[in-house]
Amino acid sequence: MSELSEPFDPEQVYLPAEDTYLLRDAVLSVVRPKDYVLEVGTGSGEIAASAAKVAEHTFACEINPHAACYAKEVNGVDVVRSDLFSAISGSFDLICFNAPYLPTTPEERMHDWLEAALDGGPSGRDTVYRFLEEAPGHLKDEGQILLLISSLTGVEEVISFAEEHGCTAEIFKTETEEDGEELVVLKICKAK
Repeated sequence: MSELSEPFDPEQVYLPAEDTYLLRDAVLSVVRPKDYVLEVGTGSGEIAASAAKVAEHTFACEINPHAACYAKEVNGVDVVRSDLFSAISGSFDLICFNAPYLPTTPEERMHDWLEAALDGGPSGRDTVYRFLEEAPGHLKDEGQILLLISSLTGVEEVISFAEEHGCTAEIFKTETEEDGEELVVLKICKAK
């Protein structure tokens, strides 16, 4: 993918928030020094930078050119520009993704990079499902995926979809927001 020819716009970057920190803490609770780690949709690079302090082989990808530049400049993360796994090869012990999970109607779409980080399509699951179709092909046999979604996304539907695609899935960590929305980290593994 092409690089930016001008400075990045930090207003087009999803900055760390409650969901970022919940997923970061989940990653740090399982990552090991010899792991090969991939953060998909790294955004600011907060999670990949934190994982890299533990795992010697940490990689990140991001479709948003502004976020890719931000992650490199601010958090020192080397980022491959990629739509999910389109530019990724190899397999990983740990794959993490703070997916765009908010249900968004066509009328609500804003068509900018920041909104793309939030827009999960009408059900909130469009990008989540694409990710779950591709991720197992990049996961080592004993590896795990940590996927952050929301109660607004339909947790049971996502678990069922993962299971239909040859994986096991369970709720790993949760956090309830003031408005009642529940942030959920799913732990997903290849079925044995």
